Amino acid sequence: MIQETIKKIIPVKSEFAEMAQKRLDALTKPNGSLGRLEEFAKRLVAITGDIMPVLDKKVIFTFVGDHGVTDEKVSAYPKEVTKQMVFNFLRGGAGINVLARYAKAEVVVIDIGVDYDFVGATLAVAQDNEITNKRAGASPAPTGCRFISKKIIMGTKNMRNGPAMTKDEALRCIEIGVNLADEYTLKGYRIFGTGDMGIGNTTPSSAIAAVLTGKPVAEVTGKGTGIDDIALRKKIEVIEDSISINKPDPSDPLDVLSKVGGAEIGGIAGLIIGAASQRVPVVIDGFISAAGALIAYCLEPKTKDYMFASHNSVEIGHKSMLEKIGLKHILDLDLRLGEGTGAALAMLMIEAGLKIYKEMATFSEAGVSEKV
Repeated sequence: MIQETIKKIIPVKSEFAEMAQKRLDALTKPNGSLGRLEEFAKRLVAITGDIMPVLDKKVIFTFVGDHGVTDEKVSAYPKEVTKQMVFNFLRGGAGINVLARYAKAEVVVIDIGVDYDFVGATLAVAQDNEITNKRAGASPAPTGCRFISKKIIMGTKNMRNGPAMTKDEALRCIEIGVNLADEYTLKGYRIFGTGDMGIGNTTPSSAIAAVLTGKPVAEVTGKGTGIDDIALRKKIEVIEDSISINKPDPSDPLDVLSKVGGAEIGGIAGLIIGAASQRVPVVIDGFISAAGALIAYCLEPKTKDYMFASHNSVEIGHKSMLEKIGLKHILDLDLRLGEGTGAALAMLMIEAGLKIYKEMATFSEAGVSEKV
């Protein structure tokens, strides 16, 4: 299925980019004076193949999974926080809920690998509303947040002792993301954002960064949730051991994902591949989302043209992954939360560029003299 989806990914349409540039140059401003806002609009036109694209339905997918490598004490928080944050998302109390409401984007929380059985559990949300996930499917919440059970694994295994997942499990995680992209395209959503939640997931993300960029582990590994220097040295050692033990093949992104990755990272990779096949722009969040984006890019480089890099994470390995893909971040706000928060903020900038492109008057329309 993945190869069939990849075959559908075509280069963005340069003729549409040229048409967009002509309109941008005709607007009542010096050429290029609105900088990257113009770039965003031009890219949207080229991606969608629509000279007047619409972004009326936006959604951010927050993929959630646990990680066996937390047994190595690589995070400042216990593993239980992953499931606790799912309840927080559903109550509308997390950072992504706040910023997505501001950006007028929906939030979809995907349980793809949490070590907790949400089936049959009552998920409390705001105003005493209860959501019970009684089936594999979606449950609406009054907070603008939706919970979908797509569980592939009950958390990864400790990658310091062997592969985090089987290759089949990694492939199925990617397929979940592809299917979500297909489903939400059919529902009329015009732009996707990626997000994540999973205690310990900066560790597999750093491992993926090291393997696929070729950089030393110490150059792509940061403090994650706020560990101290001693814990950081331990984290680097754990990642180096994991790579040494598992020997992930840099030429095989699926092998890398299965051996040193995570379920939510695979889901993000699949969403990006699916979005590209549907010609839907996708805004990637921070460090963990970039790891998923790097897997997607290494599986099919053309996916790059459908991605917007929302921001420059404080995590030191983020820049290396964006450089490998060939993306330039939009914002630099010292963010490191994840969840899709950077994607929500960047959507506002991307939409601002589109509004300029569509709503600003041309010289002829405004009766303004052009440059001599």
